[in-house]
Amino acid sequence: MKKIIFVLFSAMFMLSSCTVVDSGEIGIKFHKISGSTDNYGGVEKTVRGVVWYWPFVESVFTYPTMVQRKNYEPFTINAKDASVFTMDPQIAYHINPEKACDIFVKYRKPIDELENGYIRTCIYEAYRTCGNAYTSDSLMSNRARFESDVRSRLEKSLAKEGFIVDEFTSAITPPKSLSDMIDAKNRAVQASLKAENLVKEAEANAKIAIAKARGEGEAMRIKADAEAYYNKAIAASLTQYVVMEDWIEKWDGNLPTVTGGQGMMFDMSKFIK
Repeated sequence: MKKIIFVLFSAMFMLSSCTVVDSGEIGIKFHKISGSTDNYGGVEKTVRGVVWYWPFVESVFTYPTMVQRKNYEPFTINAKDASVFTMDPQIAYHINPEKACDIFVKYRKPIDELENGYIRTCIYEAYRTCGNAYTSDSLMSNRARFESDVRSRLEKSLAKEGFIVDEFTSAITPPKSLSDMIDAKNRAVQASLKAENLVKEAEANAKIAIAKARGEGEAMRIKADAEAYYNKAIAASLTQYVVMEDWIEKWDGNLPTVTGGQGMMFDMSKFIK
């Protein structure tokens, strides 16, 4: 019976003295009690895989090394002219394995507490500092540059502590008064563009009408010139003999029933000669 109890106790002790550090994590084996100032906060080393330790005096703390994503609740900052903007940041980051021990020694907190504490503070500080360098108008006109400034400052502050920023984005919401001004300005610009397009369209239609009228006038002039030339040519060719010849060709041999005082319409003697 004693042997069974001993075996069970030994098995329980071995299980409690062993842990597995996943491949997506890095483990930090440390001493719970350490009076040596040279022992780096009791940290012995970083570990992975199956790790054995004495549970009474040692422990293993783990940090994930894969990319972590965090979407923070919106918060407000002030621009240079005291306008209040709302920021809705999202960050993707991972821990630098070479600095895992430094993070543990300094904070000794799990990753979720670091996200809601130190990392959030760094994000807010980057927004606040960069926001003070922009007026409300310049911030809205240069949002890409503003976000780039914020990310650059955030990357520097987090990298010193062992956090690498992979992605960083934010939704920027201006104050309502500024939004209304921007909307009004956009409407005015659109109305101006519409009016300008209408003027251009009217000018184009006028040019078309003028060109069409000129074309029609030119066509009428050419036609009139042609008709005048034709009439002039016809009039020049209508001699007395041509008219009499045409009359004789069309005469049916009968004398007209009505004649003037001179009798014949033409002096036939001249024609016969």
